Amino acid sequence: MYKILIVDDELDLRKLLTDYFEMNGYVVMTAKNSQEALRHIEKQPDLILLDINMPEKDGLELCRAVRNFISCPILFLTARVEDADVISGFRAGGDDYIQKPFSIHELGARVEAHLRRENRSQHKTSIKFSEDLVIDYSARSLYFRDERISLAKKEFDIIELLSTYPGMVFDKERIFEKLWGIGDEGDSAVIVEHVRRIRYKLKEHGCEDRIETVWGVGYKWRKS
Repeated sequence: MYKILIVDDELDLRKLLTDYFEMNGYVVMTAKNSQEALRHIEKQPDLILLDINMPEKDGLELCRAVRNFISCPILFLTARVEDADVISGFRAGGDDYIQKPFSIHELGARVEAHLRRENRSQHKTSIKFSEDLVIDYSARSLYFRDERISLAKKEFDIIELLSTYPGMVFDKERIFEKLWGIGDEGDSAVIVEHVRRIRYKLKEHGCEDRIETVWGVGYKWRKS
C-alpha cells in the first residue's frame, strides 16, 4: 500500500485529496506547512504532492531542503504556469507540475504513473529532520544547513541512540553498555568526553546543542 504525503495550506484541498486517495487504497498523510511536512517525510512517503505557495518556507525551498535525502517523486501543485516557474521547480528537484485547478482524476492518473515508474528499487534511507539539522541514519551522517559535520563512529552512535528516542533520559552507564557492550567495564568519563566533542562540533558549525544534560542522571535528545 503506497503512502502519499499531501503538503498544502488549503484545508479544503487537503480534505478533498485525502478522501480521493484513501478511497483509492492509499495511505495519506497531510501537512499544512513545511515544518509539519518534515515530520511526515521521516515516515518515508512513496510520493509527495507539494504546494508551491505556502507561508514561511514555500514548496520550492522545502523541496531543495529534502531532495538530497529522499528519492520519492515530488509533484508540485501550483497555479503558476510560467516557464521560469516550471524550470525553478525542476531545478529544485521536483518531478512534475500539476496546475491548479486540476482534474482530480488526472492527478490520480499522474500519481499512478509516477509510482509505476518509480517503484523505487533504490533503498530508502532513514532520515530525521530537526529544523536545519538532518540525521541520515543509513549513511551514518549528520548535516547542518546542508554541510556535513564529521563525526567519529562512537560520536554518531551516541547521536543515533539519543535522537531515536527524543526526550528519553539515558544514564551514562546505559549509554556505555549499549554502545560498548555489556562485557566492557563502564566509564562515565568516556561518555562525558564524547558528548563534549559532539557539542563542540555542533557549535563549530553554528548549530545549537541538541543534547541536554540531566544533572545527576545522564543525557537526552532535545525534542524539536
